[in-house]
Amino acid sequence: MPRPEYVFDTKHDRYPLAVHVFLLDRHGRVLLMRRAGSGYADGQLGLPAGHVDLGETPIECAVREVAEEVGLAVRSGRLLAVHWSAPRPPRPRAFLSFVFDCGTVAADTPIRLQEEELDGYVFAEPARALRLMDPALAPRLEAALRARDRGQTVYVAS
Repeated sequence: MPRPEYVFDTKHDRYPLAVHVFLLDRHGRVLLMRRAGSGYADGQLGLPAGHVDLGETPIECAVREVAEEVGLAVRSGRLLAVHWSAPRPPRPRAFLSFVFDCGTVAADTPIRLQEEELDGYVFAEPARALRLMDPALAPRLEAALRARDRGQTVYVAS
């Protein structure tokens, strides 16, 4: 039986590569956002994230996504984690995600959500953040937390 042709995304020119951004508040809580209205993971909490567009580097994507999704100007820090995701419906191919550390959000910094794609956010203790996230995405956060503790990039596959 022939394999169906895989089209990653028919609306955008981009690589099958995503960037997730690890941001903390001054209490060490992780920023999670609730997706809404985009048709992708609506109602779920996750790290600020997006796909790397053609002609864009992963670090440029991290900075752009944080500006778009939560209205913050950040500088991307070190690569914390690389997550290889096995194919699973409806995505027939493997997918690669990078998690970058973008630092700590100052206490008085307002979060301005991208209303077209998000309807809420929370700063959650790391253990709670892992429970709140989609189980398919939690390994990225878990790896990022380990990487920060160890001072080295962590690779994870699921």
